[in-house]
Amino acid sequence: MELSGKHVLVTGASRGIGAAIARSFAGAGARVTVVARTAGPLEAVAREIGGRAITTDLFDTAQVDALIDRVEREVGPIDVLVNNAGMETTKSIFDTTRTDVDELLTLNLNVPIHLSRAALARMRERGRGHIVNISSMAANGGFGGMSVYSASKAGLSHFTRIVRQDLKGLDVRVTNLEVGPVPTDLLANLTHPPAVKSFARFRRMGLMPNVAPERVGAEAVRAVQRSKRAVWLPKRAFLFGFLAGAPQRIAEPLIRNIR
Repeated sequence: MELSGKHVLVTGASRGIGAAIARSFAGAGARVTVVARTAGPLEAVAREIGGRAITTDLFDTAQVDALIDRVEREVGPIDVLVNNAGMETTKSIFDTTRTDVDELLTLNLNVPIHLSRAALARMRERGRGHIVNISSMAANGGFGGMSVYSASKAGLSHFTRIVRQDLKGLDVRVTNLEVGPVPTDLLANLTHPPAVKSFARFRRMGLMPNVAPERVGAEAVRAVQRSKRAVWLPKRAFLFGFLAGAPQRIAEPLIRNIR
């Protein structure tokens, strides 16, 4: 997709990866609408990129259900939706509460699915569009204390792979972008000792270097421009994601003629 003049909606864009993604799409010539629940930082990002800020609490079901309609009514049709908003926690399953589980699954899995449903219906009517779901390498394998977080991201990655079947015959694309550790506030807040030690060991082995937010933004733009179905960062970890998605890749040729 040529991005010049296209309208891109990015959730969780007040800081970190989301802000970097918004800057990258704006740099490619797109009109960018940014969404988060903290108005001040969000509006600062919007001013920086010449975009539009829409403050939204994604834990509020009514606001989520109304978001796509509101953005299209106030700003215009959405050509690209980037589901980036998410949260991360590392706790032993023995210390994990019902609230922890509900919040992680809501923001990391339920919200992207609901926003995708609403956006894809409109994209189908217009005959074009692209959705990028920001997942994690933890979707394929995590460390102690990451069970619920990994489950939420595994669900998002699998949803993205399977929903592609619903888009057969349409000029509408979806990309699964799985990211390793990014030096943001989320990563800085990881304190569960087994997870911290596991990350440190993988770094010493050169298997899990940090990924700069700007690189995530650049790869998200490239994925839309080149209609990529999957991106893995860092690149050296692609085998984990490729193998996790292998069963679906095997199944697709077997059901090619089914619509």
